[in-house]
Amino acid sequence: QVQLVESGGGLVQAGGSLRLSCAASGGIFSSNAMSWYRQAPGKQREWVAGIGTSGSTNYAGSVKGRFTISRDNAKNTVYLQMNSLKPEDTAMYYCNGRNELIRANYWGKGTLVTVSS
Repeated sequence: QVQLVESGGGLVQAGGSLRLSCAASGGIFSSNAMSWYRQAPGKQREWVAGIGTSGSTNYAGSVKGRFTISRDNAKNTVYLQMNSLKPEDTAMYYCNGRNELIRANYWGKGTLVTVSS
């Protein structure tokens, strides 16, 4: 029974920075690959970044070089550091956890990021 709770969203001016956090509970955090997704109004949810159990990271082309995903297993938390934000980054950001061994996926409720021009 894994639960994910995002935080850190808000209103920021273009060019600014924001750090999102996702706190996990109810499971073995280190056993899960973690990802961030986002969904803008009228658009489908898209994958933004991912970090594996080994710490390896991957990014969508639209955010590579600007965003950094990291995890702190001791705190059961995954982060998304967002720099050089653009208005097109405006979206609801969701945290996702995946455990391949038990074929489980977990989603948070999201945190809203709004970037003004």
